[in-house]
Formats: sequence, C-alpha cells, structure tokens
Amino acid sequence: MNTQLSANKSVRQIKIIKVSENISSPFLDDVSVEEPLEIKILYSNGESKVNKNISVTMRTPGNDAELASGFLFTEGIITSNNQIKNIQKPESNCKTSGENSITVELEDHFTPNLMNTNRNFYTTSSCGVCGKGSIESIRTVSAYIQNKRKINNIELSVLYMLSEKLRAFQNNFSATGGIHASGIFDLAGNLLAIREDVGRHNALDKLIGYALSSNLLPFNDHILLLSGRASFELIQKAAMAGITAVAAIGAPSSLAVDLAKEFDMTIIGFLRDNRFNIYHLGSYFKIENL
Repeated sequence: MNTQLSANKSVRQIKIIKVSENISSPFLDDVSVEEPLEIKILYSNGESKVNKNISVTMRTPGNDAELASGFLFTEGIITSNNQIKNIQKPESNCKTSGENSITVELEDHFTPNLMNTNRNFYTTSSCGVCGKGSIESIRTVSAYIQNKRKINNIELSVLYMLSEKLRAFQNNFSATGGIHASGIFDLAGNLLAIREDVGRHNALDKLIGYALSSNLLPFNDHILLLSGRASFELIQKAAMAGITAVAAIGAPSSLAVDLAKEFDMTIIGFLRDNRFNIYHLGSYFKIENL
C-alpha cells in the first residue's frame, strides 16, 4: 500500500496551559502547521516566457509539488501531466516572512487555459473558492466526463470499514486533531493513497496531484473518502479526476448534492459508526447487500 504520508514538518510543538476542572498545568502540545504557498506558472506565449501568479493558498507544508499540479489540474488550467515540464519546489522555509513559493514550468508547446483564473490570489485554507471572480469561473469541465463507464459494485461491509481505515492512517490528525484528509480506495476497500492538510481542498488537490504525476487518473472505479464535510468545490475537483463516488464523514452541502447529480456521481454523507446517508446514487455505483 502506498500511503505517502506527510512529513513531520506538518506538525509543530508549542507550549500551552492545559486546564481541567480547576487545575492548570504546563503542557507541550502538537498543532498543525499552516503557511502560505504561492503557486506560479511559467509558460511560453510564443514570443517570450511568462511567469504568472495563479494563487496563494494557506496550506500545511509537505507534498507542495503535488498540491501545485493538482490545483492546476482541478482548475482546468492543465489537462495532463505531460504538459508539465518541471516543478521548482519551494525552499523549506523563508527567513524573512515565512512565505513559500512554487513554480510549475509548462512545456513550450502548451498554452495553459487561463480563462477561469479570474480570482483574487489569496484563498484561505478552509475555502478554496472564496476568491473566485464569478460563479461561472467555479465550474470546470472534466476531461473524463465523456469516458465510457462501467457499473462499480461495493459491498456494504466494505463501505462501513472505510472511515476507520482512513482514520488509522491520519497520522497528523492523530497528533493534532486539527487537519483534514482525503483518501482514495479501490472497491475492495484498500486504501491506495491519503493526503492531509489544514485545508480540505488542499488535501484533495495533493491527492489528485499525486495521481496525476503517477498516471493513475481517471479514478472512475474508486471511491473518494473525505474526512470532513463535502462542499461544492470538493465534488467539482473529484469530477475533474473522473471520480464517480464520494463519501464524506461529515455532511454535504446543497450545491455539492446538486453538482453530484449533474455529474451522475454517487454522494454519501455521515459515513461512520455503521451508518450513512445516500444523497444521490449514481447510475454506475451499486452497494451490494443493501
């Protein structure tokens, strides 16, 4: 199993005062690290090289190259890993302001799709679409929408086990209690990869970036599990990766359900403690023994 867990730089220890009843005591606690990452692209416009800022996102350091490539893919700026020439990884830290920067250099023959990049460059770790310039710019078109699909079957007992399996591999959550995860499972319930981040959309971008660089897409015969709630943007990113089934330990939003229906994607919420809600059951997903 390739879990590709995050490095220790994702967690930092700080001194706190722990209070229980009327007793206080000093304690060394683990907290999730949150730092900005500036994502840039370097591409040719036919005459010269253009270095363009695409986004600044607050994220947990680690797997930054995957985050950058996954972000460009789920935003529809690139459609293939072959369009990436090089990724210049950021410095481990910056002595001046703590900010990090990463540049994705694109192949000379490729022109990026920048139609949907009308956004404020700063986005928070909790909301990846807050900086979007318009509702229309949120929607992107997946290269896998027209792919021929097959019916995917999963056993009810396997579905029930997914949340515990994801939780078992959430190393940073175990240490801090304050980080999100996205995990991709096959239909037998095997965890193939997991990524963690303070931003739920960053965790999914890292996971999709890993899959993109490993030529694993589309994930049309897999199930994505989200450690928290399922938002519109997470469903949109899942659709970009060809995912046809998404389960969340938390609740989906109304827009997430609407988009899942639009893409004929199965969406499940509150998957924990041997229970879940089906908000939409897609045509290509069947739960055995239900």
